[in-house]
Order: sequence, then C-alpha cells, then structure tokens
Amino acid sequence: MLVKNPVNDRQSLRGFLDFVESEFPAEILRIKVPVKREFDMTTMVFELEKAGRDPTLVFENVEGFDMPVVTNIAANRKVLAGLLGVAADDLPAAFRSRVQNYIPCDVVDDAPWNDIVLEGDDIDLTKLPIPLQFSVDAAPYITAGQLVARDPVTGVDTTGFHRLMLKGKNRLGVSLHSRRRMYEFHRRAQEMGKSLPVAITLGIHPLHYMGSMVYAYPPNVRKFEIIGGLFGEPYRVARCGIEGLEVPAGAEIIIEGEILADVHEPEGPFGEFTGYASYRSTQNVFVAHRVRMRRDAMYHSVVSGMAKDHILTTCITREGEILNALKRNLPNVKAVHVPHSTCGAFMAIVSMKKIAEGEPQMAVMAALGTELYTKYVIVVDEDVNIFDMNDVMWAIATRVRAEKDIFMVPGAKGAILDPSSDPESFTLTKMGIDATRPTGRDFAERLVITEESKARAHAILQAAGVSL
Repeated sequence: MLVKNPVNDRQSLRGFLDFVESEFPAEILRIKVPVKREFDMTTMVFELEKAGRDPTLVFENVEGFDMPVVTNIAANRKVLAGLLGVAADDLPAAFRSRVQNYIPCDVVDDAPWNDIVLEGDDIDLTKLPIPLQFSVDAAPYITAGQLVARDPVTGVDTTGFHRLMLKGKNRLGVSLHSRRRMYEFHRRAQEMGKSLPVAITLGIHPLHYMGSMVYAYPPNVRKFEIIGGLFGEPYRVARCGIEGLEVPAGAEIIIEGEILADVHEPEGPFGEFTGYASYRSTQNVFVAHRVRMRRDAMYHSVVSGMAKDHILTTCITREGEILNALKRNLPNVKAVHVPHSTCGAFMAIVSMKKIAEGEPQMAVMAALGTELYTKYVIVVDEDVNIFDMNDVMWAIATRVRAEKDIFMVPGAKGAILDPSSDPESFTLTKMGIDATRPTGRDFAERLVITEESKARAHAILQAAGVSL
C-alpha cells in the first residue's frame, strides 16, 4: 500500500529515544564530554553493565566526527518489554504472540534519509564515527548495519544483522556466517553469475532489531511484516535506489551497493557474541554505490562481544521461538529463558508443569531441534524461577540423578562461531538435563516464604531506613 505520509516517528530510532526519555528517563544517558571512537564507548557500556545498569547511551561528542553515536538501545529487558506494553518476565510470550501476526507494509513515497545523497567519489564511509570496539578487531566495524536484499529466485526480501568491516571509502568486508536467508540469496545470485544488490540500513528502532532476528517463519513472509506485527501496525518502508529495494522509512542512513560474486578477501578477527575473537568468516565483500542520510543523522552502533546490546534480543527471540515450538506438543510448558550469561544462545531453561515422566526429555529434544545454536537444555518444575540462575542451579543440585536425568546427543550440528564446535564439521555434543521432581511418589518439600511475609519484611526494613 502506497501512502503519502513519509515517516512515523514512533517506528524510528528517534521515536525510541523519545519513548525512553518519557517513560524510562533513568534508562538513557547523554554523554556530552569528548570520547574517542577507539574503545571508549564500548568500555563505558561494559562498566555500566557490571554496575547493574543498562541505559541507552547517546555520545554527543565523538572526537574527529560531527555525528553523534547512539548505542546500547537493546540492552534493557524492562525497556524492551515496555515497548510491547508488558512486564519484563512476560516479554518472551508477548514476543512469541506478536511475531506470528504478519502485517503488510505501507510503502511511503519519500523518507528523511533522502536529505543528503552521496555518489561516486563523494562516498567516504571512513567519515562515519564507526567505533573500534576491541583491540583484537581487525578494523572498525559497522555492527548495527541491517542488510536488506531480495531472493533472486522468489523476489521475497529479508533483513538482518551481519558484521561489516571497514576496508576503505566504499568497501566493507562482510561475513554471512549464519548461513541462513542472506547467505542463500547471495549463493543463488552467484549461481546466476551476478552480484547481490544490497542496502545497509543504519539507525533503527529496537522492535525492528528484535523482529529481524526471527528465523522460523514461512518463506513467502517478509521480515518487515513480522516487524509490523511487533509494532501492531504496518511497518513503513520506502524504495531506495538499488534495485528498488524497500528499506525502513525511519532509518538514519542508507548505504546502497552490492555483495560481489566470486570475490573473497580477508575479514576479521572480530569480537563476537561468544566473548572470544572470531577468525571464522565467509569473507565476502560489499561495495557501496550510494549513501543517503538525514541532514542531522545519528550513527547507530551495537556494542559487540557479550554486551547485552549485542545478545539480549537473541535471548528474547530464542525464548519466543523455542516456546512457540514447545507449546505445539507440550501445552504444559510455562516459559523459556535463554540467559545472557550463556552468550544469548548456548543454553535454554524450560519451565513446565510435568504431568508424566518423559515430558522433560521431549521438551529437550524439541528445543534442540528448534534452535541450532542451543546446545544445553535444562528443564525445571514451575516452582523454579528460570530467570534466577541460583534457583536453577539449586534445582540441578537437588533434583538431578545424573545416571538417568542427563543425556547426550553426539555429532549434532552447532554454531559455526562456537569455539567448542569441530573446526571442520561444526558439530558437537549437545546435552539435556531433567531437573524436575519425579512423578508418582513423594519428594522432599521445598521451603517457601510467602509473598505476604516478603511484603511485611520489606515494610519493616523500609521503616528502619533500609532500601532493597
């Protein structure tokens, strides 16, 4: 549907910043003092995270550049839940529900990123304030760049994150190591003897960020329709100048170009979500033909490594995807949690009301079959708080008999970037743990403190001047 209104601020990065300042003012920090693009911004995010804080950060004075940097927009579960109007613990279920509601896009006739258009020798990506995040990184990396491309066979487009290494004024190294849709689109184009036309979008709303991480959906559905489901309204897109690709109308910067066919160059190392330097790469090359941007554009960066900004959305999307798969056959599954501390990928904790023996094993197998990256699944009873690792470890310590409750799946496909996977086949051994109480017989009774007692204790402590 073509509409005249060029942009919906609610769907833009700017709209998100307004939302946080209005609804969660303690969760945004504007840093006016000068910072270097080398390490400063990344280090601040990690130090804040250690102190228990995950605010959105706006760096207004990056030395040597005239563009502010916005980062850490997807690091706070409470804020992300607020965008969907739910409590933090209800976020995976709300996400699961909304990403199954595909809403067709509105195509608008213009966008603010048409304010400035650079072509030819005027293109210079080195003028963007692209952070150098870790000393091991081979170069500054565009980390918040969403690649948009069409399937050369079906014409259906997709969008998603891929790391982009700065190689020159118009040249970026790119790794398509997830080997999902974008990798297949490029492979199909290459089979035809063609490069793959691509637009890189920078400066997006966190709901776009979250929706782009969904991977289990019908082949004829557009990622933008999934993102619209999260917003609860049509996502607004506009056509850019590379093959008429449609990109978010609310974006800050659009880089148009192509991923070259049959061209490979060294890319990496890069500080990946595993907390390790990654030297694994598909070593593809992107060449920019045109840059479009708002007159007052902001540069959006995702903090790499194990920062929550990098992996919290993957936790939430995996929680939603695994929950969706489990609910089909095990309606007594209550919730799923993928902890940030396990790289946002490698472990899933499942809460269920066990009706019969064998159900936890079914849940484990379904979870492992749903998510390639997940290699450990722990199933607990509904009395265990899956968002509290202390409670989960207590359940393992007191409810698991290793000889019957732990089982292995050798030779399973794992994540390419997982340093524990086989370097040639990328396989590994996956594991399930049934940490539920046995059915059909009495089991030790758990000690419980009632909510009423907790409230009374808090009131007494508050009266004594102690805040919790």
